Amino acid sequence: MFASFQEIESYIKNNGTRKRIALAGAHDDDALAAVVNAYRKGVITAILIGHEDKIRELLADLGEKAEDHEIIHTEGEQECARLAFEMVKKGKVDIPMKGLMLTSTFMRAILHKEGGFVPEGALLSQATVLEYTKENRLIVISDCAVNIAPDYAQKVKILNNAVLLAGKLGAETSKAAAIAPVEVVNPAIQATIDAAMLSKAAERGQIKNCIVDGPLALDNAVSKEAARHKGIESEIAGAADILLMPDLNTGNVFTKSLVYFTDMPSAGTLNGTTSPVIMTSRTDTPENKYHSILTAILQAE
Repeated sequence: MFASFQEIESYIKNNGTRKRIALAGAHDDDALAAVVNAYRKGVITAILIGHEDKIRELLADLGEKAEDHEIIHTEGEQECARLAFEMVKKGKVDIPMKGLMLTSTFMRAILHKEGGFVPEGALLSQATVLEYTKENRLIVISDCAVNIAPDYAQKVKILNNAVLLAGKLGAETSKAAAIAPVEVVNPAIQATIDAAMLSKAAERGQIKNCIVDGPLALDNAVSKEAARHKGIESEIAGAADILLMPDLNTGNVFTKSLVYFTDMPSAGTLNGTTSPVIMTSRTDTPENKYHSILTAILQAE
């Protein structure tokens, strides 16, 4: 499994061909900076969709020649999103990316019934890929932005999406911790029941390419010492590739806390689509948006 975004970048440079990205709402300084960085690193080419004058102004600020990129002038954000996904459908680009627009607008383009970006029965889910610098490894955390209060069946799909992502990151058999406030099943806490069911389902082969343990409190999932201190014997404890969050509130607060208080590098991903989609937060740094581009390129392979 890749240990860092630097390793992913090196792999893509050495083994991949440039992917084509359509940046919808390219008149955004941070998203455009990430795309320009990826272009300069030789991993993508880009079509920039949005307010042309502003895009040209931002490119000049970045020291980039506008002539090196295709720019399509579009006023409304709905049209920006529509064009980006239409280009993917027609094979003109490989990956659509969200720039300056509402998440709801971008999501409507993804979910458009004629687009074919979400297979029947699939569930869209978000995952944050975190570079755990202390242990020199990557961790997938899901769901942090799409599914508010997933039930057991939805958690199975979220976990399956996360396993596919971890597989792209190099994990042959993922180790997943189903997170809950405590590590014992408590009928009053639904997250502990769902976690126990996920663990048994994986044990019986109903969830593929993954070993699951749960419920596990967060300390036991990320620290072997914490698990030992609590008398928990688990091959997942302190070694989880995937942290399956009990709900969006937990996942969102947890990942933003890590990014803002620890400055750990991260990437946001959208999973469950027929082709990779880059949908980062407006507050993500250009560096983390670049990491999201790298991760999407891996997903496209």
